[in-house]
Amino acid sequence: MSNDEIILTPEGLAQLEAELEELKTVKRKELAARIKLAISYGDLKENSEYHSAKDDQAFMETRILQLEKMLTKARIADKADSSAVSVGSFVKLHDIEFKEDLEYRVVGPAEADVYQNKISYESPLGKELIGKTVGDIVTVDAPMGLIKYEVLEIRSS
Repeated sequence: MSNDEIILTPEGLAQLEAELEELKTVKRKELAARIKLAISYGDLKENSEYHSAKDDQAFMETRILQLEKMLTKARIADKADSSAVSVGSFVKLHDIEFKEDLEYRVVGPAEADVYQNKISYESPLGKELIGKTVGDIVTVDAPMGLIKYEVLEIRSS
């Protein structure tokens, strides 16, 4: 994998493409209408609606550029299988110290979302998990100290 390459699951690629399409079509039109309305209020120096809309426009255009750059560097992860952890795998872990089971999906950095239990293969835990098999013990150096997990299960979907 090259440093510029961004690995995505098929679902992650679809999400980024959908976000880009919405920003370029729907959101651009909405912002153009907001700016036009704000301009109609007059004096632009003290027009907070205008400045807010322009700030939102700058943020949106930056996000569009980010997405376009990511998509040009994107590569779909090879089909995950259940023999070893790879990008796209669902992994059930057992936290040895706290005696609790956790489940994560290993994804690309653009898809990572801790609230949905999606961890990046570039995260400390993700790095340790790649290539591991059921029964392996992984040790992660976290801010609160070393955490040990046992790999209980690997699923491709």
